[in-house]
Amino acid sequence: IHISNRMRINNSINSNVRLSFLFEALQSFGRGIWMGNIFSLYVILFVESSKSIFGLTANELLGITAGVSGIAMTAIVFPAGIMADKYPRQIMLRISAIVGIIAMIPLAAANRIFVILVAMLLWGAFQGLARPAFESILADSLPSGNRSGIYAKQHLVRQIAMASGSFLNVFLFLILGDVWDISILKSVMLIGIIISLISTFTLFFFRDDRSMGSESEALLHQENSETGEKPILSKKAKRVPILLVISDIIVGMGAGMSIKFFPVFFRSIYQMQPISVQMIMGSTAIFTGILGILIQRFSVKKGRVEMIFVVKFLATICLIAIGFYPAVILLIPLFVMRGSLMNAAHPLSRSILMDIIPKKNRGKWNSVETVAWGLFWNASAVIGGFLIGDNNFQRCFFITAGIYLVGTIPILMLIPLVNKETK
Repeated sequence: IHISNRMRINNSINSNVRLSFLFEALQSFGRGIWMGNIFSLYVILFVESSKSIFGLTANELLGITAGVSGIAMTAIVFPAGIMADKYPRQIMLRISAIVGIIAMIPLAAANRIFVILVAMLLWGAFQGLARPAFESILADSLPSGNRSGIYAKQHLVRQIAMASGSFLNVFLFLILGDVWDISILKSVMLIGIIISLISTFTLFFFRDDRSMGSESEALLHQENSETGEKPILSKKAKRVPILLVISDIIVGMGAGMSIKFFPVFFRSIYQMQPISVQMIMGSTAIFTGILGILIQRFSVKKGRVEMIFVVKFLATICLIAIGFYPAVILLIPLFVMRGSLMNAAHPLSRSILMDIIPKKNRGKWNSVETVAWGLFWNASAVIGGFLIGDNNFQRCFFITAGIYLVGTIPILMLIPLVNKETK
């Protein structure tokens, strides 16, 4: 009976939701190979091999490449969000898929700094077009008041795929050589870019007519099935999206200053080689996915906002400890826990936001959240590059930790405003 019930539940999952799992798995697998630590070190080595590029240090130029992506995303994401609410979301996903396919061309070439900047510009445009429509059609395909479980599972799939990309890189570096060599990094990147290209084709298959009806509407707009009355929720609950986005913006600003530079930190301060870095990144992704599931289950009893605050605060403590340059035996678990805890709260944040926002406005609000992590994350990477300069990582980590602490203040203000989910 237990098995038959599980099969019935699995068969009832909305086809848009199933496609979202496939897209996230392929997209994350590809990014786990080429983006993040590989791309960061590729840019660093590219600059180091050149005589001088605009008179900037390698870290400063790495920050600028992220900034270009954030600018492109910001320029597109608000119009894309408005259009995702006004026109069929499936149309916006198909347009974004075409832009994503085009973005892969200069990314695969990436043999000059100008080409790298164009590639990141197009990649930012792709993310800006895709995310509002993708997140909105997914929310439209899930029942309100009970989303966090699916979001946590999707988060786990995303992180396992990211980890798989890093672990595949271990195998590739064993074959190509465990050294920071620009030609080796380029070969590894190409494999990930091809997988990212394949992932964009899944966006052509999402359909608006497969979304749910009133079950996926915002809780403020749903009626009680027995009494026909709308639920009485505090007017203060309307502050929830604003506080969530403010927190995301603040935390995103801090994260962008540091995250893109961790691979450089491992190479410059601890003299780690590629395989060691890939193992650390892969392990972090695995723990992030597992913690996302555990945190979601704890949140059913303890509350979603409470769990978001706890994990973000603990992640900040880990970052402060990393800023003191501990021995490697302490550094690795601190880094893994920092990344896992900070990212494990994402499914809870998304479930809260989509429970509050009506369908007709989800594209716009998903645009705002995308900007929070797109613009501010990438723009602050530019600041991080200049803060680090010639490898002064400690200063950057401590400033990031301070920003994280400020970002938890809006979370504390959310505690009395958000109810627990239904079981």
